[in-house]
Amino acid sequence: MSPRSASVNEELRRRSRERLLQATVELVDERGYEATTLGDIADRAGAARGLVSYYFPGKRQLLQSAVHRLMHLTLAEALEREPRPSGPDAGRETLARAIDAILGLARDRPTLMRTHMAGILQHEGFVQCDEQQRLACLLRDTVADYGSPDPDTDYPLLRALLMGAVVAVLLPGAPMPSARLRAELFARYGLDWELGFPPDVPRKGCSGQVPLLPLPDPL
Repeated sequence: MSPRSASVNEELRRRSRERLLQATVELVDERGYEATTLGDIADRAGAARGLVSYYFPGKRQLLQSAVHRLMHLTLAEALEREPRPSGPDAGRETLARAIDAILGLARDRPTLMRTHMAGILQHEGFVQCDEQQRLACLLRDTVADYGSPDPDTDYPLLRALLMGAVVAVLLPGAPMPSARLRAELFARYGLDWELGFPPDVPRKGCSGQVPLLPLPDPL
């Protein structure tokens, strides 16, 4: 049997790494961080235990990469969902979809996202990995499509606003409704409520809108 080519080996490594990332998301979502071991992750992924340590220096780094991959895939799916954004409002629709995608993860996968945010805030901070870089590029492109004259400066602000909204949704004992946070973010960027994927909640207030707090001028 002839040896595998370098490209075949690279593809096998990529698939193994992605199986580990997917297994991490599934297990932490099901059991929580502390109850999930690296051995559990390797077993779920069908990989040798040593392969986890080969790709990742520790469980925290593995979890961050796994969640960044999930966020990237979720965001990409939202942006590509039919009907695709088009016409003069395409950039605003794209930004609305991005906001809804990230808030949706906080709403739908609270255990996973709370654990992810706690790791960033209390432990290593951001892990610079391929998954984080892909997510960053997609968010930067979203800001550019929205019409920002300086995406490299405005993208970190969008990231910070989204992170703050996720923390607010998941704050133990004092969570904020995701619809209210969505309204604040939409007002910040001058987006109509009907853009993106509006939640199925009644809007309140005399004007028929979710009441807003004063916000800085839009970008």
